[in-house]
Amino acid sequence: MKVQMHSVHFDADQKLLDFIQQRLNKLETFYDKVTDGEVILRLNNKDGIDNKTVEIKLLVPGTTLFSQEDAASFEAAADAAADSLRRQITKYKEKNLAH
Repeated sequence: MKVQMHSVHFDADQKLLDFIQQRLNKLETFYDKVTDGEVILRLNNKDGIDNKTVEIKLLVPGTTLFSQEDAASFEAAADAAADSLRRQITKYKEKNLAH
């Protein structure tokens, strides 16, 4: 799956980008028709420890799946967003295979 990564107001290191790519590649085991992905990494200026936001958009035939998560680290937010997308993919696949 081809994934575009954008980091807003900072430079993400390669280790973080590779981690997110790995998490998204695992989603293909649930549904192999994911065509594209876009990840936006953002540092929030709000108080508190959950100041890192990961937005992931996946394009599948007929729709776009989206998840946004906040966490203390980008890795934790990416994990949570990937889990949310896994549930969405499973639900989408079951709905489409039922037809």
